[in-house]
Amino acid sequence: MLAQINSTAFQIFGIGIQWYAIIIVSGIIIAGWLASKEAVKVGLTSDDIVDLMLWALPISIIGARAYYVIFEWDYYSQNPGQILATRSGGLAIYGGLIAGGLVVYFFTRHRFISTWKFLDVATPSVILAQAIGRWGNFMNHEAFGGVTTEAFLQKLHLPRFIIDNMYIDGAYRQPTFLYESTWNLLGFIVIILLRRKKGLFREGEITLTYVLWYSFGRFFIEQMRTDSLIAFGNFRVSAVLSAILFIVALVLLIYRRLKVKPPYYTREQA
Repeated sequence: MLAQINSTAFQIFGIGIQWYAIIIVSGIIIAGWLASKEAVKVGLTSDDIVDLMLWALPISIIGARAYYVIFEWDYYSQNPGQILATRSGGLAIYGGLIAGGLVVYFFTRHRFISTWKFLDVATPSVILAQAIGRWGNFMNHEAFGGVTTEAFLQKLHLPRFIIDNMYIDGAYRQPTFLYESTWNLLGFIVIILLRRKKGLFREGEITLTYVLWYSFGRFFIEQMRTDSLIAFGNFRVSAVLSAILFIVALVLLIYRRLKVKPPYYTREQA
């Protein structure tokens, strides 16, 4: 018998507390703590991070949900009562990132802080939070890939609890949540190590490196998923958006190096 994990962690007064929510919140807390530590090193304050999060978190959640609902409108137009039902998932990362990015822009303009510098502080923590958050999808049986075999999963040397929990809809599935989580964690490590090198990054380039790394991996991993958001016939929304973001980030990186030439981060700042 498969030892699958219950998506409900525990109950309080008869209300089920989902693993999904616990994992997402944990990722946010860790990301906020790391960003606060880094902010001080580049001339910002930890209060700047806290104040931003007070605005960005609720708006990002709204954006993540709105993005998901928009691209699943055929279902939600017939079931409007489910639009706010997020306890079982249905939050799109790209929607949250877009909404959060807008909050950062207006917040930094209001505080007279460099938007690029603020994003450079935040994005390494964001990709770590994304790596953690994918395990919430694992608990909810979301973000999975095509049908595979138990033998294949065993060849990946996965723990038994992951193999058992990837038995979805009568078949074993590709653990695409794990592929993306691992890719994001590796991206976090790479960016943190590179950030320490003096004279490597100019202002804004940590952010653009994050966009390049995440969108590149997401484009290919999205092709493997069977629960992608689809629009305009048969286009995977997140794959298309990933390709666009990768191109835009690459062009911006080259343009800023050649034309804008923002200041380098010093080793002391990094």
